[in-house]
This record gives sequence, structure tokens and C-alpha cells, in this order.
Amino acid sequence: MSFVWMALVGLVVGLIARFVMPGAQSMGLIMTALLGIAGSFVAGFLGQAVGLYHAGQGPGFIGSIVGALILLFVVGKLRKS
Repeated sequence: MSFVWMALVGLVVGLIARFVMPGAQSMGLIMTALLGIAGSFVAGFLGQAVGLYHAGQGPGFIGSIVGALILLFVVGKLRKS
């Protein structure tokens, strides 16, 4: 059941990140959910590297959105090249 919650939260985080990021991102719902889940991982790793989170501590909802925005920015730059 935790995988279902992770996918749903990832979808919500990905949708919010796509809404906040200017420009058009052409991806479906599954890629949006994967973006949100990956954004949570990015936020967790970066937060631990900076010292915001301890080992094993989750990044939170806002941190996940920031991580997803970072991923959207990077993917947008890579696609334009």
C-alpha cells in the first residue's frame, strides 16, 4: 500500500511542479508521477548534503516540489540541446 501512496504523492508533486514551472512540458501522467517521486529523492539527497535533513529523514512536501522543479529545469535544458 505504501507504493500506492508514493505514486499518488509523486503525481501531486509532479503536477504542482509542472504548474509552477513556466513553459510547456510534454509528458503524461505516469511521467509526471515519476518526476514527483524522483524530485523527492533529489530533494532528500541535496537536503542531506547541505545538512537540512538527517539520514533516513524524508524531505517533506515543499522539498519534493523544489526537487521536481530542479529536475524539470535540467530536463528542459537537456532537451533544448
